[in-house]
Amino acid sequence: MDPKKQQLPPKENALFKRILKCYEQKQYKNGLKFAKQILSNYPDHGETLAMKGLILNCLGRKEEAYNFVRQGLRNNLKSHVCWHVFGLLQRSDKKYDEAIKCYRNALKWDKDNLQILRDLSLLQIQMRDLEGYKETRYKLFELRPTQRASWIGYAMSFHLLQDYDKALKILEEFRKTIQKTSYDYEYSELLLYQNLVIRESKNLQEALRHLNTYESNICDKVTLQELRGELLMNLGRKEDASEVYRGLIKRNPENRNYYLKLEEALGLTTAEERIKLYEELKEKFPRAQVPKRLPLNYARGEVLISLLDPYLRAALQKGVPPLFTDILSLYDDPERIKIIENLMYGYLKNLKETGHLCETDNEYKEPASILYVLMFLAQHHSYLGDTEKALSLIEQAIEHTPTLIELYIVKGKILKHAGDYVGAYEALQEAQALDTADRYVNSKAASYLLKANLVRQAEEMCSKFTREGVSAMENLNEMQCMWFQTECAQAYHRLGQYGDALRKCHEVDRHFTEIIEDQFDFHTYCMRKMTLRSYVELLRLEDVLRSNRFYWDAAQTAITIYLRLYDQPLTANTGENNINTANLDPAELKKLRSKQRKAAKKAEQNKAEEKKKEEKKAEHQKSKSGGNTDDVDNHPTEDLDPSKLERTEEPLAEAIHFLKPLQSLAPQRIQTHLMAFEIYIRKGKPLLMLQALKRALALEPNNPELHTCLIRFLQYRQEKLPGHHSVVVDVINREVNRLLPTTDPTQLNEDFLNNNQDSVPHRLQAARAMKLLDSVQRDRALSIATALDPHLTEQTHQNLHKVLEWLESREVGGTPEQLTRYKAQSHALFPRARAFMPPESSSSSSSSSSSTTTTTTTTAADSISTTNLTVTSVTTTTTAATATANHNHVDAPSS
Repeated sequence: MDPKKQQLPPKENALFKRILKCYEQKQYKNGLKFAKQILSNYPDHGETLAMKGLILNCLGRKEEAYNFVRQGLRNNLKSHVCWHVFGLLQRSDKKYDEAIKCYRNALKWDKDNLQILRDLSLLQIQMRDLEGYKETRYKLFELRPTQRASWIGYAMSFHLLQDYDKALKILEEFRKTIQKTSYDYEYSELLLYQNLVIRESKNLQEALRHLNTYESNICDKVTLQELRGELLMNLGRKEDASEVYRGLIKRNPENRNYYLKLEEALGLTTAEERIKLYEELKEKFPRAQVPKRLPLNYARGEVLISLLDPYLRAALQKGVPPLFTDILSLYDDPERIKIIENLMYGYLKNLKETGHLCETDNEYKEPASILYVLMFLAQHHSYLGDTEKALSLIEQAIEHTPTLIELYIVKGKILKHAGDYVGAYEALQEAQALDTADRYVNSKAASYLLKANLVRQAEEMCSKFTREGVSAMENLNEMQCMWFQTECAQAYHRLGQYGDALRKCHEVDRHFTEIIEDQFDFHTYCMRKMTLRSYVELLRLEDVLRSNRFYWDAAQTAITIYLRLYDQPLTANTGENNINTANLDPAELKKLRSKQRKAAKKAEQNKAEEKKKEEKKAEHQKSKSGGNTDDVDNHPTEDLDPSKLERTEEPLAEAIHFLKPLQSLAPQRIQTHLMAFEIYIRKGKPLLMLQALKRALALEPNNPELHTCLIRFLQYRQEKLPGHHSVVVDVINREVNRLLPTTDPTQLNEDFLNNNQDSVPHRLQAARAMKLLDSVQRDRALSIATALDPHLTEQTHQNLHKVLEWLESREVGGTPEQLTRYKAQSHALFPRARAFMPPESSSSSSSSSSSTTTTTTTTAADSISTTNLTVTSVTTTTTAATATANHNHVDAPSS
């Protein structure tokens, strides 16, 4: 279209500027009114059509918005406004790559537009296009060299690209232009960021000189001293570093890290030297706890007794509930365990006889309560696996003081470790009843309810602390309460409700996506506030965000379910639709059809009611937030329908979606590579199978589950590999010969069994492999897996339950007699574990617990004994904080 026709007269041009102003001020209805006035006279004006589309997008009318913007773009392809608006729409749909293309097209027609350049730079750093970010920041620097953000953004682009010299030159030139005040926090942060860049360039001597030069200008004195101590240590000046750490200890004598750094600076290697240091520090800081606790890690024998005795007595005298957790790290040595036990039983004896912890107790003259000694000993015996002794002691403590909440929490933990999840949540419910305002106890009770597969009761428990008027599940999802959602997913998985479990897994996945998107707020905020070190830390955290344990738990559950759904897909039709109508007489068939029509009509009515509820809810949210929910970046997310999730057409593709982040961010976990193998063997990808096995072998070559994967891979190699390309066959044969001592799966399995005769998990996987290789050896495999000799190691109730799951699975199909016999043997070893209880015991237990909880379709004991229970250990990683600034609105495109 002729560009002249796209130019508006002065009156309409003033109206167009008012449209931009209305958009910025969120006066969307006025903006539409002005756009209508312009379009009534100039219906083909591209920029007005584009702005009308942008405003409609803010009002939630997305389809109309795209139509108007595309029409405006067709009418004026050379308008930077139209391209900018199209980019804003793409950005609102999280299509960042497409938005970047639109911004670049906009810059072709207005290369010096500051607003477009700023928006482009935000998307580039969001997508980690660092080279493109550097170019855009340079352009902004050229156009606005007097602005602080121009200097900082340009310097940071080089820092992120690890071009430290250029970053430092820019920062130094910028620092020279700053007018300093007596206490300038922003200048202090700039200096510390500059020092960070110097340290990362490995120029430690220059970094120390920089700290010394600008010491008076740095406001954060603690960070200054910590950095100085670290630099002195790395430069080998340990004597100077020790003085720095002594000063830091004087400032904060409860910081454990300072003491460990001081040990390192002083070059202490023997236990005697370390204990002597802490004796000195205890005299200087008599009220500090850390110098009394740390020497216990190094002491042995009589020295340990002399240090541990006063430490324990002081804690018991004060009544410190987490005392056991405090000294749990000492339980890595049987000798120290014996010393602790002897001391505690000595205190118990003295308290019963004299009321004092020690017969001649000069330091602690007031009588101590026997309560905390009993609680400690209960935790002690629970840790050692003596459940009955632990329960006996904790019951004595409860009888002594029945109102102490911590006692019921300890009792719940003891029962949980013993496998009695029903008893565990009953104990926590008693604790919760004693203090209904304690959020921790409430959360712990909900967690134990989920472990007992009582999801509805757990939701009711959490509802005591969630927002009124909204279901607890919904509110917990809004609050990103991921511990609840991951445990809820595992409970649904054990109950066989795969759609609900997958919904929770996808909700957790969405939380991580939202956290990554929330960093958008900080790209400009941190430069404006000069919190540059925190900003760099945030960017690096976001890059590894999905290494968090909550994502690991959700991904592992989701992958397990998707593999199961691939192996045993759920049928689309259920219930009456599966009835065979061929044998029905006409009257019965008529009744059936009528019943089906009524059911279908009722389903439609329920669906319409649900839709109305959703609309009302959306209106309520809109009115509650003052009408700001319709901004560009706030678009409704797709509902997660459990029935659709569990009937996906591509379960392996969904599993890979969860696996990919784990492969890049959790390669140190062997389970990552085992899950990858399970997916790729189903996809028939031998090279990817081999890759997963190689990575797993490098981490833990004797892992029992890895052994089964190796056997299956060798089977695949024998049966299906010849059908692949010759190059693939040659590569796999060469690697297999190099990695494994033998390529005969039967021989490999026998060797594995002989080398791991005493391990329950290894025996189970050897039995699985034996059954896979030769179904004739089924009985021998069962005898190997189900043997419960006293000399076997790792004979925990979790491992025995995995054997029970295998017996109940379709892979084996154990007979009722075999299952009953194995449960009886396991029950003799773990009488509290609900999974092994006889049916009459389970039913009686569940009926007794029904008096305190709402009746459910299946009892907790039944659900535990008949479903899969996956026990996975996870490591704690750093958690991410979500953004607090509002990024829903974007700046208006410049005209």
